[in-house]
Formats: sequence, C-alpha cells, structure tokens
Amino acid sequence: MIKLTPIKIPDNKFLDSIGFYWHTDPDNTPYVASEIVDITPQEADNYYDAVNELYEMFVEAGEYVVENELFHELGIPFNLIDAVKMSWENDVNWHLYGRFDLAGGVDGKPIKLLEFNADTPTALFETAILQWAILKLNNMDDTHQFNNVYEAIRDNFKRLVILDGNINDFDKYYEGWKILFSSVKDNEEEESTVKLLKTIAEDAGFKTEFAYMEDVEFDPREGVFYKDVNYEYWFKLYPWEDIGIEEPELAQLITQIMQNQKAIFLNPAYTLMFQSKAFMKILWDLYPNHPLLLETDIKPLNGKAQVEKKIFGREGANTIIFDKDKKIIEQRGGEYEEFQSIFQEYIELPKDSKGESYQAGVFFAYEGCGLGFRRGGLILDNYSKFVGHRVVEK
Repeated sequence: MIKLTPIKIPDNKFLDSIGFYWHTDPDNTPYVASEIVDITPQEADNYYDAVNELYEMFVEAGEYVVENELFHELGIPFNLIDAVKMSWENDVNWHLYGRFDLAGGVDGKPIKLLEFNADTPTALFETAILQWAILKLNNMDDTHQFNNVYEAIRDNFKRLVILDGNINDFDKYYEGWKILFSSVKDNEEEESTVKLLKTIAEDAGFKTEFAYMEDVEFDPREGVFYKDVNYEYWFKLYPWEDIGIEEPELAQLITQIMQNQKAIFLNPAYTLMFQSKAFMKILWDLYPNHPLLLETDIKPLNGKAQVEKKIFGREGANTIIFDKDKKIIEQRGGEYEEFQSIFQEYIELPKDSKGESYQAGVFFAYEGCGLGFRRGGLILDNYSKFVGHRVVEK
C-alpha cells in the first residue's frame, strides 16, 4: 500500500504568481494532490540506480537501431531519418533531459519500465519547482526529496559546451553561444515549461531568448533566426514526430541546417528513437527477461495480461488493457489511432487505500535527478493528478 501524508497545497493565486497556470483540471478539481507519497532512502536510491541503468541500455540499443537501420520498425518518419542519424553520430547533440515512466519501486514492488519520454517530457515544472515549494509550505525539510532536477539540467546545459569535461570549466570554453527557446502559442503549460528551461540555461551561463515557434525563421545555409539574430541552439517543446508528419518543410530545413552544421537542436533528433514505444520491443529483444523490463512486442502476447499502446500516443490515449484471456479490462479512445500499436506485458501499479494507482516519473539529465508521481485509474490520462513525495526513514 502506498504511504501518504496529507499536506496543504499552495492556493491558485500563488501558483499563478510562479507561472504554474495549469493547476485546475477541466472538471474544476485541483491538479495537484493534497497528499504526498512517503518513500524510504533505499527506494529513492533504487529509482536512481534503475534509470541510470536503463539509460545505458537505451544508448546501447540506440546504437543497434542505427547500425541496423531499424528506423521503420520504430515508426520514424522517413524525412527525419537523416536528422536522427546525424544527431546520433555527432557528440555535440547532447540529450538535455527526459523522463522515465515506471511501475513499482514502492511497497516492495519491483521497478519496471513503462516508457521513456525522451523528447518532450511534461511534469518538469511540478517536479523541479512545485513539490519543493510544497515541502517548504508545510514546514517540512525541503532536502528530504529525490529532487535535484533544476541543478542537473543546469549542469547538462553546461555540457552542451564542455561535453564530458569538467562543468566547472564552462566559462573557459563558452564563447557567447545563444539558445533560442520555443513553444507553440496558446499552451500555458508548455510555454511556462520552456521559460523555466530558459531560466535554467541563463543560470548555467548562456545567452537566451524566447520566441513562439511560428515566429522562428530557418535558413538551410545560415541556420536559425529570430528578429534577425542567429542562434547556435534551438530548443523546441514540440514533438519530433509531429515535425516529420505535420511540418515536412520544417523537417527538411532542419536536416539541411544540420548538414551545414549551422545549428544544434534540442532535444536531439535521436530522442525520437527513444520516444517511440516500439523501442521497448528493441530493448526486450536485446535484454530478454531483464528485471527492469516488461515483455513487449509488435504483435499480441500469448497468454498474458497486456497493454496495447500507440507508439507515439500520449496521456493514455488509444490505450487498451487486456486480461490474459484477451478480454478488455479498460480502454481509452484518442487521436493516435493511425499509429502502429505495441503490446506490453501488463503490471499493476502500486495503489493507495482508495484503490487509486500511482506511476513514478523519474527525470534523467546525465543521471537520475528527480521523482514525482501521477495518480489515477488503471489508465493514467489527462485527468491524472500530480503527487509530490518526500524521503523519510521507516
């Protein structure tokens, strides 16, 4: 059973003041739970170790995909394959941050990988900033968290310049390179998330600017521009698969800019491989029966309870849970029907006394750096709640 501690949550006026505008769900209930999950130091260490090991496996599997040209199996749009390959082969394309979604890890349940939100992960603001503020508000020790997301991403920005070198040498090698941060208009959550990343990059020492995606200009021979200023880096909180499918001209321009080495794109195009849920099948093929993995295939599994997911689905959309006799237990519709399905062994998420399910999200920026939980039903959707945590001794 999940261990919970009741807490006071900040009022909406305070949340608005710090840029956290998505505090109320469409049904007018608070998005942030009025409880936090209590975990032990050992459980925190286990989450940290698990995502570090998983990332190493992703890198090895990514090399396997590139070497064997398995892009079609992952659903990579054909017009982004060259960008994926170029970004993979050049070390300057540094993976800034991602979020592993995990089952288990508490109440004695084993940690299992569900998927990796490697390209455009959400819940950054609530994990890095909000749950720290909640501990402060409730007079709890704010160091009692597995949460150094802000610092980890700040250091990873520095690694854009020094790569695997000493981050303390950033000032020695930084030559005034600029990062342009972009989101789409009319999405407060994404804009606030991007502006948080912009703040972190400035803290790291970069010159930065923000622009909506529609206002950014691209020149295949000269690079990325906003208001006639050329930017060496462009961070976009916009999925690579959407660029490939819905913005083919942009996909072509980005590829040409990469070929001419006129800009670096964040997160790198190769994170599209990791983002594809079909990558879980590659992992299972390479690491069969690994204790952190669930059996996954592109065809239904035999004799097992399983989950059907779309390879680029989000927020639980187009997800179906089957029992071992292939009877539907739960399902959600959605807008991702055209994508290929994968079938992943079903594992029950930890539950609280009310029967609600908890999924751990662990951010990764060079290493595991922060934990938060989502709470909801059997399928976690856009009505799921964010639940903070604290680390406490038994």
